[in-house]
Amino acid sequence: MKQIDCILLVDDNPADNLYHSIIINESGVCKQIKIVTDGLEAIAYLEKSLSHENETEFPEPQLIFLDINMPRMNGFEFLESYIKMNHREKKSILISMLTTSINSDDKDKALTYNVVSEFQNKPITVPMLHSLVEKYF
Repeated sequence: MKQIDCILLVDDNPADNLYHSIIINESGVCKQIKIVTDGLEAIAYLEKSLSHENETEFPEPQLIFLDINMPRMNGFEFLESYIKMNHREKKSILISMLTTSINSDDKDKALTYNVVSEFQNKPITVPMLHSLVEKYF
């Protein structure tokens, strides 16, 4: 199984982040997991990682799991800010929206963003991770 360097979880739910971290570690698909709790923190994280400010603390993620419903800056607001970022490196980052939403409008809206590659329902599973890594990396 191929292994990527870093996955960034963007989710405000501590229980989901803990569970997803366990599943990601169990899957063996990445070397490290970074967690932020809203879109504003995710943008700040990416600004640091993509500018190579501190590669140890802010490694560049190859995969972002992005929740939709979060305080301060939700997933869609994050995408709007992400698109405006000027880093060439961001094109190599895979974004997968990750949600509990059963609203088909959310999926349709998410997939209108050319930076979103996948729309997945929570929770993350080992087969989902293996499939994403095989498909995109």
